[in-house]
Amino acid sequence: MNGVIKNAKVYENGTFVCKDFPLTAGGIVSNFNNLFVFPAFCDVHVHLREPGFSYKETIKSGSLACAKGGYTDVCSMPNLNPVPDSKEHLQIQLDLIEKNAVINVHPYASITVGQRGEELSDFENLKHAFAFSDDGRGVQSENLMKEAMIKAKQLDKIIVAHCEDNSLLHGGYIHDGVYAKEHNHRGICSESEWKPIERDINLAKETGCKYHVCHISCKESVELIRKAKADGVDITCETAPHYLVLTDMDLKEDGRFKMNPPLRSEQDRLALIEGIKDGTIDMIATDHAPHSAEEKSKGLEKSAFGIVGIETAFPVMYTFLVKTGIITLEKLIEIMAINPRNRFGLKSNGYTMWDLDKKFTVDTSEFLSMGKATPFENYELYGECKMTVQNDTIKYIKE
Repeated sequence: MNGVIKNAKVYENGTFVCKDFPLTAGGIVSNFNNLFVFPAFCDVHVHLREPGFSYKETIKSGSLACAKGGYTDVCSMPNLNPVPDSKEHLQIQLDLIEKNAVINVHPYASITVGQRGEELSDFENLKHAFAFSDDGRGVQSENLMKEAMIKAKQLDKIIVAHCEDNSLLHGGYIHDGVYAKEHNHRGICSESEWKPIERDINLAKETGCKYHVCHISCKESVELIRKAKADGVDITCETAPHYLVLTDMDLKEDGRFKMNPPLRSEQDRLALIEGIKDGTIDMIATDHAPHSAEEKSKGLEKSAFGIVGIETAFPVMYTFLVKTGIITLEKLIEIMAINPRNRFGLKSNGYTMWDLDKKFTVDTSEFLSMGKATPFENYELYGECKMTVQNDTIKYIKE
């Protein structure tokens, strides 16, 4: 049964207009004083764990969680088994997506065979892949990354880089904050992130390749990317909600605070916010990375890297960036829905409805994702997704 939302606040052409909004997908939504309708969100960095690690997450459970978070397009990273480094391996994932995905899932092909950083994947036979990434591992060889960029340029594909210099990991630390010491969490130094970015910017300038940087977390990365954009390099980047809200001073001896890159200093957090405000940082991505409860139960030192975030991303950003006046709601929609699609050539074919007055406490038992490890557990947030629609079909509705 179709219906109409009276006096909805609808995002159109960069602003909000008050109008009646038709529910062409059916369903009944009523009794709202502050209902907003946005283009559905797009996340270019999620881990859906299938094939190979379905005990952590499945394409079905992960895509259901995405729909609840207001997303109709997500891009799944290649740290799977088998790694999508050939047409045959990629097809295994595509078949699972076709069978089980609730929303659009766009799989990355890996840059290198097995993500081992030793030889390039079969780029030519993977040219129909969404883009190329070795996320979870940095490509250590400058020559191999240059070769990858040349291939990607020929195919008009984007290289999406997890920037991490392995030679700087041992003995690294987050910062000298007391919490980092108390909790015995040996983090990953900022230089291990920004040094590869510096290298890759020069390679992207030389090759003309489209280049995108995953989950930047430190002030040096922001400044390097800002300068590269000014120099005309074809570069974009993302950061994640936890880096914009939390710092190393928020760490607790709990696996739900362990992610890669790690939480950094207040200076880094403020630099990231400035990067959001001035357009240096193009988009918000969650790096949704579910693990089993057992894998996340070993404290900061021994738990697996990765947290979940797809179901809380918009409420966290709305609560801490919009309601505090740091950015406008229009800007948040731009970096969560518009910019990711523009950069990666994904068409919007859905919308999501939110009650922004709704206040709730994060309760991981209510997550649709199989992963429950989030640093925002028990946080009070604003914004509840009421419905997500794609191709006039309801993908999620709040009962």
